[in-house]
Amino acid sequence: MSDAEDRLAAARTRLILDQPFLGALVLRLPLKAAGAWCRTTATDARAIHYNPRWIESLSTAQVQFALAHEALHCALGHFARRGHRVQRRWDLACDFAINPLLAEQGLTPPPDAVVLDLYRGMAAEEIYPCLDDSLDNETLDDHVWDEDTGEGGAGGTNGKRDSDSQGHGGGSEELEDENAGGQQQRPGRAGSAGDGDGPPPPLTAREKEQLQQQWQRHLAAAAQRAREAGKLKGLAARLAEAALAPQVSWRALLAQHLSQIARDDYSWLRPSRRESAPDGPLMPSLHSRQGDIAVAIDTSGSIDDAALADFLAELNALKGTQPVRITLFACDAQLAPEAPWVVEPWDELRLPQSLAGGGGTAFTPVFDWLRDAGQQPDVLIYFTDGEGEFPPESPSYPVLWLVKGPAPVPWGLRVALN
Repeated sequence: MSDAEDRLAAARTRLILDQPFLGALVLRLPLKAAGAWCRTTATDARAIHYNPRWIESLSTAQVQFALAHEALHCALGHFARRGHRVQRRWDLACDFAINPLLAEQGLTPPPDAVVLDLYRGMAAEEIYPCLDDSLDNETLDDHVWDEDTGEGGAGGTNGKRDSDSQGHGGGSEELEDENAGGQQQRPGRAGSAGDGDGPPPPLTAREKEQLQQQWQRHLAAAAQRAREAGKLKGLAARLAEAALAPQVSWRALLAQHLSQIARDDYSWLRPSRRESAPDGPLMPSLHSRQGDIAVAIDTSGSIDDAALADFLAELNALKGTQPVRITLFACDAQLAPEAPWVVEPWDELRLPQSLAGGGGTAFTPVFDWLRDAGQQPDVLIYFTDGEGEFPPESPSYPVLWLVKGPAPVPWGLRVALN
């Protein structure tokens, strides 16, 4: 075995012993030496490709970090979650999400790894809008599951490759078999497309879907292995809980809440004689009453205009499906001078021309106003970054927090704005 292979084998063994959750994920990925195309390490969600010279320049502890870094890209499904985001920004967001997690586990980052505590605990979708296109950072590794389109887009299919005819897609069984050999295979030369001369071909949409399902099973199995070893805590517990829980978008959850407060119902009360035939059948009548919701917007400066516009557009669209009156608040450390504004069901929800804000953040003024006014909304939706002073106790009505960022909430339902 070469020096690089020795370091990889030693690092993988240490991960299995010290970090069984991460070690179990790494074992799912065969290790394949790559050619000059690979700067450091790379993954296509099927294998870990590595530059032998770069591996030889690292300590065993740093190699552990590099291997776990690749495994988490796969386990978290980063290869299937980009959607129409710009690839370079998405790749950076994925790295910035993973590196603080591994550092928190006590792993030693290589010199090229960027570990930013600013993004600790945030998902890649939450980090992405915080990044600027002019950012000159580089990812630790090469993400070869997509082709570089140079702009937003799904990538990876380029219209020239069919997953069945080219022999790279196959069925889910073929993908399962390819990765299952990772537990026995030693580091060695790549035996698939792109070995030595170039990276493997990008994944098709079908392959991404199959691999994402496969990696969810791998994640569950790794969590079980860590639980049996008595080490399912910290990173392992959080990732397993978040990744295996049902994923619901904030838009879907908002629609669900609005549908629950609909006042449409049927009545079997006998109508007046003037409204029905004396001998006709008694049919139920539909009656309705409009719902009342409160919407509060954090104007402390942490919510950008684009995110706010998306939120208002979605709320307007949902509001048009059923009669709801909206009481709109704008608040930083205190309520805006003219707040609240009442928007009737037939009116479009618009922000006032000018909103005071930019100071600190306190959520109590909104709850205090509703209490003092004797109002009991069907639901309060608070749009915020979660960094502020909360009331000591939850109100009697439901509260839905749409949070941009990693901050927790003490009560109510928290939904990540991604």
